[in-house]
Amino acid sequence: MNQSSVIVLDISVLLFDPEAIYGYPMKEVVLPVGILESLDLLKMELGEEGRTAQIVSQMLEKFCQNGSLADGISLTNGSILRVDLSNPEECSIPYDLQSKNCSNRILAVAWLLSQKNKEVVFVSLNENLRTKAGIIGVKTVSYNGHRRDDSILYSGLKNFEVSKENLRNYSKKTSILPADLFSLEHEKFEIFPNQGLLLRSNEVPDEDILLIYNKEIQKFELVKKELGVWGVRPRNVEQCLAIGLLMNPKISIVSLSGKAGTGKTLLALAVGLQQMLVNKIYSRMLVSRPIFPMGRDIGFLPGDTQEKLVPWMQPIFDNLEILINSSNSKKDSNRGTYNELINKGLLTVEPLTYIRGRTIPNQFLIVDEAQNLTLHEMKTIVTRAGEGTKIVLTGDPNQIDNSKVNLSSNGMSKLVERFKDSNLAGHVRFSTVERSGLAELAAKIL
Repeated sequence: MNQSSVIVLDISVLLFDPEAIYGYPMKEVVLPVGILESLDLLKMELGEEGRTAQIVSQMLEKFCQNGSLADGISLTNGSILRVDLSNPEECSIPYDLQSKNCSNRILAVAWLLSQKNKEVVFVSLNENLRTKAGIIGVKTVSYNGHRRDDSILYSGLKNFEVSKENLRNYSKKTSILPADLFSLEHEKFEIFPNQGLLLRSNEVPDEDILLIYNKEIQKFELVKKELGVWGVRPRNVEQCLAIGLLMNPKISIVSLSGKAGTGKTLLALAVGLQQMLVNKIYSRMLVSRPIFPMGRDIGFLPGDTQEKLVPWMQPIFDNLEILINSSNSKKDSNRGTYNELINKGLLTVEPLTYIRGRTIPNQFLIVDEAQNLTLHEMKTIVTRAGEGTKIVLTGDPNQIDNSKVNLSSNGMSKLVERFKDSNLAGHVRFSTVERSGLAELAAKIL
């Protein structure tokens, strides 16, 4: 493909990775105009495909501000992006490509360009379409790029390599000045408030130290790894950092992102129960989540408001049952069941629909599936927080069901980026699945 000068992208490539437009530097990237019609239909769909179609449509609209896509516009990587307006039905094309099928029309444009003695490569994830392309003499390849994931976002935790000797010296201290680390080991890097720092040494891989940066005293403070809460003990460094941030009442908003099964919601609920019922810091725990179905909705749900909410809130109830009915928690008869906590008004589980206009003081507020919120919705939620309230956001930016937002534009990702300089905020991105071996395997390879 190094000899090609024209890259024709199939719609299947754009729906898999909108950034594929930038994947061919110094080439002419061509989008057949029929793609626009298909995007217009697809962006109304629920789920990932509709959301991605919306993203591609928005990208193309922004490109139009820089010139005419019909004539071609220059991209930052040196390539030219052009929308081809050819009508295959007006040309002599192979018979099989004369149908109204969008994929056939896209391939027909690639065939027409190849007839003009240009070095054309047709890129598609559709195997049958690539087979057709080979039959009619169009060079074709599969797309070998990768989707962007949350690894490009702020993680809240930085690894730091030190010598064995210094690692053991640091382990004897309760706090470390940043200048001590920089002068002994590495060049200076940017430090954010409440950022985690993991000190490691290749000489002793089983030993490490976890620190959290306290901007008020301008020092890294040691985090005790054996710290547990409500019978839950952290299984990895990220969970240990999360508990440290969640247990600190001076941090008013904590965001936890990561794949399914990493323990985000369970840890948030465990800390909320601990600080409400045992430490008596908060008067009530409020748990909420946006109402977005995964894929097509099943339609009308019978019953009153609470009965309608059960399918949406069941993941919360599942985690609460694990925590409250565990053998450790049963030792304290004051904890009861989660239904008893709800009846006493100590625990409220409700959708975000009803939060506008409220003031929520002295409460532990958990917002689950926060990656589905827009920036406006996120602002509405955070501005509800009254004096003494702590907000915990949990979600996976890689799994978004709201077609109006994407990996970087959703309200959770925006808040993490804009709040990372504040003493009131902390963030942890989880990467290790702890739910089960099967869940970890699925998260890695599916």
